[in-house]
Amino acid sequence: MRFDLMAGTAAAPLAPITRAPVVLVFDSGLGGLTVLAEVRRARPDARVVYAADDAAFPYGGLAEPVLVARVLTVMERLIAAHAPDLVVVACNTASTLVLPALRQRFDIPFVGTVPPIKPAAAATRSGLVSVLATPGTVRRDYTRELIDTYAAGCRVTLVGATGLAALTEAALSGLPVSDADLWAEIGPCFVEGEPGRTDVVVLACTHYPLLLARYQALAPWPVTWIDPAPAIARRMTQLIGGPARGPNHGLTGDDIPGPVLAAFTSGDRLTPALRAALGERGIAEVALQAMPLVLQ
Repeated sequence: MRFDLMAGTAAAPLAPITRAPVVLVFDSGLGGLTVLAEVRRARPDARVVYAADDAAFPYGGLAEPVLVARVLTVMERLIAAHAPDLVVVACNTASTLVLPALRQRFDIPFVGTVPPIKPAAAATRSGLVSVLATPGTVRRDYTRELIDTYAAGCRVTLVGATGLAALTEAALSGLPVSDADLWAEIGPCFVEGEPGRTDVVVLACTHYPLLLARYQALAPWPVTWIDPAPAIARRMTQLIGGPARGPNHGLTGDDIPGPVLAAFTSGDRLTPALRAALGERGIAEVALQAMPLVLQ
């Protein structure tokens, strides 16, 4: 099992891109918005396309061969339409299953996502770490191998949240999501035992940090929440370089983040409340590109 899905060692660093690069951030739904924010912060001059395959959400419910074929088809259209310099796959499920096929098919760098087990093991003081993930991520051997490799000295609790990604999408779309429903998903992360109690929670789905403030309010004690998005953005800049600067190494007009082009395979989730939520996350202008792909 490879552990370089986020590090992206299958792609060597490119020559630094001094023009505004095109970066494609891809997810099955809205979870990649957490990664999008870090990508724009790391490379504010980039032209960003945010692509959500919402017609097939959630990916965890698809059979593996179906998912691989699906992502390859969607990605082929996106790359043909936007010619990105780099693609961020902001989805744990797609990263673990489809990245090898994507790298074989397309001659551009891909940065994937894996649960940030290693930084969680470094951050814990009690030795009790919880991994909040989708049931599919919990079941996969790669998650347990990450734990064996990087957190063998910790007591790790794997929490398969069956509905948290859907609750996140609902909340961003303006639907009511109760504290009780959220607590049912995150409550098992908080464990007390002889060594102490959980002090680090890994957010192993890119959807989850979108409701972080509510988790913090519900938590029975303070914990460190580990979000993979900053590490993903750092890997992106390793591959394509940092933001272009003016001749005197100062900020230029290109350092002001521009509008994001949003591509959805159905667009059914784009309610007025969701548009407002996108605006709150710095996406003041969203151009929609219809991609009417249906799930076969």
